[in-house]
Amino acid sequence: MDIILVPGLWLDASSWEGVAPALERAGHTPRPLTLPGVGEPAERSAGIGIQDWVDAVVAEIDAASAPVALVGHSGGGNVVWGAAEARADSLARVILLDTIPAPDGQGISEFPVVDGVVPFPGWDSFDEPDVADLDAETRRRWSARTHSVPARVPTDPLRLDGTRRHGVPVTLLMGGMDESEFREAVAQWGPWGEEFAAIGEAEVVRLGSGHWPQFSQPDAVAQAILEALR
Repeated sequence: MDIILVPGLWLDASSWEGVAPALERAGHTPRPLTLPGVGEPAERSAGIGIQDWVDAVVAEIDAASAPVALVGHSGGGNVVWGAAEARADSLARVILLDTIPAPDGQGISEFPVVDGVVPFPGWDSFDEPDVADLDAETRRRWSARTHSVPARVPTDPLRLDGTRRHGVPVTLLMGGMDESEFREAVAQWGPWGEEFAAIGEAEVVRLGSGHWPQFSQPDAVAQAILEALR
């Protein structure tokens, strides 16, 4: 099966390098993406928004052999969820890595814009549980490999026209919450809870990690993806 791997903000296709080999050994075809405008200056990325990222994933789905699995990390979850609405009939499963399905009209988050782009804000800008399992060397190495993202992307509202995505099976690979904890919490999150409740088939798997498990425990992430696709 083709497995399209969509990174979160500030990351490119190489962020999946610890995960992809195990997927390939299991007989799948991993397709890690670098999304439009990543690392580009403002004069070349100012017109790029979240829909352009969704469209890039849709194009990758169209180029693959159906059925396809989508994996989205963090803000990449918004991207794959938009693609799921557009190409639900081509998908075997959506797998979200430490993120949840976004409702219509919601953005990822807001971060400082510098010189017309959004640079990586540094590990210290995140809550301690998100980064606790990243040692100093991992932080140094991956901080050096981050890229700016187009200014519009983090705050652009995701537009979901229809309900086709709700028929695609979903697996949430959560860093800290197990299924019962997540379901109890998400029921209190307004539109996000309503979006999750609308999904026909959804499961939650706890990884016991921070927010970047593809760096801290890539083998476990790969195994969880493989188990979700069985």
